[in-house]
Amino acid sequence: MMLSQVEAWILEIAASVWIYPAMFASAFIDGFFPPVPSESVLVTLVISAQATGVPWLWLIIPVAGAGAWLGDQVAYVLGRRYGTERLTGMRSARGRKTVAWARRALARRGAVFIIAARYIPVGRVAVNMTAGALAYPQRRFMTFSGVAAVLWAAYSTLIGIAAAEVLGHDPLLAMVVGVVGGGLLGLVVDRVVQAFTPREEVLEEMRNQVPVAVPDADEPSELA
Repeated sequence: MMLSQVEAWILEIAASVWIYPAMFASAFIDGFFPPVPSESVLVTLVISAQATGVPWLWLIIPVAGAGAWLGDQVAYVLGRRYGTERLTGMRSARGRKTVAWARRALARRGAVFIIAARYIPVGRVAVNMTAGALAYPQRRFMTFSGVAAVLWAAYSTLIGIAAAEVLGHDPLLAMVVGVVGGGLLGLVVDRVVQAFTPREEVLEEMRNQVPVAVPDADEPSELA
């Protein structure tokens, strides 16, 4: 009974015209605020489109891609203006470690990492903000993040279509499977990125990097 109610609620929302600005907002905010699960929203809506015909698939995909691209630009601008160490989310041990990884990634293969990082929620924010903080060429960043947004929207769409085809008789279960599959693929991309980073190269670059530390209140940020 509960599952049927949830399913009906999701399908009702998907049929509303407001789902398009909601999808845009989700993808946009996710570009600089990782807790917003835009992948899950897009996969769910694709499955709904396959099962019921709403929302319009040809419209929801470009809306999601445009929101993702613009969100990445916000992250770049925030990094350019404030650096990464001034933001609360990047001051934790995990945040500093992610930023250090992003610096090395951009220094070696900027295009590959900007594109691959889109599949890693915290990683993409760190990479995009670090690109801005280190003054990575903005036109180049806009191009690579555009490619990343298109590929991300296409990947999420394929995940949703595959889940709908296999489990189309149970839309809610298909949504759950599609979201889990998308998360697992993101983890695979993360592992592949790490696998193609030679340990010796990383260690050498880490020795040459200025340590990523939280600046004292009286000291300016090194990336400001």
